[in-house]
Amino acid sequence: MERILIIEDELPMRTALHDVLAGEGYRVLTAAEGETGLQRAIAEKPDLILLDIMMPRLDGYAVCAELRRLSNPVPILMLTAKGQVEDRVTGLDAGADDYLVKPFSTEELLARVRAMLRRVQRQAKLPTTLALGEAHIDLVKQTARRGRKALHLTAKEFAMLRLMAGAPGEPVPRERFLDVVWGYTAFPTTRTVDNHIASLRSKIERDPDAPRYIKTVHGVGYKLDL
Repeated sequence: MERILIIEDELPMRTALHDVLAGEGYRVLTAAEGETGLQRAIAEKPDLILLDIMMPRLDGYAVCAELRRLSNPVPILMLTAKGQVEDRVTGLDAGADDYLVKPFSTEELLARVRAMLRRVQRQAKLPTTLALGEAHIDLVKQTARRGRKALHLTAKEFAMLRLMAGAPGEPVPRERFLDVVWGYTAFPTTRTVDNHIASLRSKIERDPDAPRYIKTVHGVGYKLDL
């Protein structure tokens, strides 16, 4: 089973999380403070991290930011008593993938864990590069070029390409883009997806008005034809 690292300074919470996850068959690692948790994350490469924010010395924001600075892609689910929007935004900007506010139910925790691990499994099967005519895109390094000219794609545009590349030729609903790329804490509209697709086409397609690769599926969303 997947290995999950819990970084939580409160012993009762750490024990409860350990027991719940171990009871589901996961291999559980624990750390009682941020510095140890960071070291274990780097050395033992868990499949998922449950990360408390309010810890002495090195808090969860700092742990998360350092892992991302080191290009460590491990999924991070932040656990905190803080529920204000600005706190969630700070955590997500630091590199967290999801956010769960205490107190939470066991069922919701496990559902989030399963969803994040499924996402990791899907991403492991994704292509790492795309060749779309003259455009060459590295989905891992997040670089792109057309011929010798560098293309500037935003993080969300790379995320949209990764999502479509995961199932080439299959339509991706606009709502799916919103869920995966923007996340549940944001409140964009489907028009946001359309605007980002238009931007992608302007950078990648030879003729954005008659796209060869990023196709519209009317009434649904968009697909990537390779």
